[in-house]
Amino acid sequence: MQGMLNKLIPYVVKFSNLKVVKALKNGFIRTVPLTLIGSIFLLLANLPINGYPEFMASIFGKHWIDPLLQVVVGTFNILAVYATFAIAYEYCKEDNIDGVSAGFFAIAGLIIMNKTTLEVDKALIPNILQTDWIGGKGLIAAVFCGLISGILYTWFIKKDIRIKMPETVPPAVANSFSALIPGVVILTVFMGIHIIIFSTTGLSVVEAIYMGLQKPLQSLSDTLPGIILITVLISVFWWCGIHGDAIIMGIMTPIFTSNMLDNKAVLDAGHALVVGENAKIITEQFTLFLKAGGAGATIGLAICMFLFAKSKQMKQLGKLAAGPAIFNINEPLIFGTPIIYNPVMLIPFILAPVVCVLIAYFSIYFGLVPPFGGVTVPWTMPTIISGFIFGGWQAALLQLVLVIVSVVIYYPFFKVADKMACDQENAQEDKEIAKTV
Repeated sequence: MQGMLNKLIPYVVKFSNLKVVKALKNGFIRTVPLTLIGSIFLLLANLPINGYPEFMASIFGKHWIDPLLQVVVGTFNILAVYATFAIAYEYCKEDNIDGVSAGFFAIAGLIIMNKTTLEVDKALIPNILQTDWIGGKGLIAAVFCGLISGILYTWFIKKDIRIKMPETVPPAVANSFSALIPGVVILTVFMGIHIIIFSTTGLSVVEAIYMGLQKPLQSLSDTLPGIILITVLISVFWWCGIHGDAIIMGIMTPIFTSNMLDNKAVLDAGHALVVGENAKIITEQFTLFLKAGGAGATIGLAICMFLFAKSKQMKQLGKLAAGPAIFNINEPLIFGTPIIYNPVMLIPFILAPVVCVLIAYFSIYFGLVPPFGGVTVPWTMPTIISGFIFGGWQAALLQLVLVIVSVVIYYPFFKVADKMACDQENAQEDKEIAKTV
């Protein structure tokens, strides 16, 4: 296994360092503040407390919820717009190029390739842009627009194919003229793609991408084998010393976000989420159930070290790692235990999150925990608290169960590692005593 991994790692590292992968990861990270703020207002609009709507209406009037939902519309419902700008910007940033213009062209491309008419009673109303297609349903299209714009804009600037202004011209004006040639080409490319797709399918490009790619990917991601494979890959990459979350979640985040926004759309329409009918199980919130304490569900290992360690090394590491583990940060454990290339820890590092996935999946599947809507939290939100915020007491209780399961799985392997550390410390003490005799 070691030999196989040594051959594989350079390719994985090369993949994770691709500009495309970095742009996707960093681009979606830039949208996190918007989704978190949107979640706060969505939660305020739908607090699961009996009598809450009536109480708010008595103070602020019967339309009290409308301003809160406007913030949700301005964040979640046009998330694809923000994502496509951020991806294009981050791609250019990898080459130290100002990517603001590329981001604007990416947004323009998303609009060009979108549906801008609305059919009402067999009559087409022009100049209507539906938020469905610039929100969750448009996220994969946003990825394509962001990358196309970023790649083309970077190429033109690096080849110095642009309008140059005298040095006396202010930088803001010079940059605007510099972006004209690449902008014309980029928007012409988007227009050409729109013409080809619409003339052959009768659909906008965004609709075609959603029907042909995003919807199948969402269906695949919302399966038990799919989420187990993702969980295993994250752990294996981390065990090899590679940031598994950065690689896997950099690719899967737009899919899980789309699943979450699909659930939100069902709730917005006034329908109940029903697994097997209209609800997705694997959403952005679900990922917090497979990595309590960090990748590998290492909260169990942190608790074992903090409570049961006998070796000096494990005791000290348990004290240092306990605080970060509460906020799902586990680098001290991964590099301090170490878990990386440690055959003793490989099994629980894979097994614990997989078991957590199985328990969480079937808890939602059988209705013990309701499917998740649009409320989300930062990945650093402590376990149990995060579950309560986006899933109520059922999700919080489920997270508590998963913490206990993680402790049970890690405990026997921790005991082996702790004994090995004790033996090493005792051997070192014997050597020191022998030197003094």
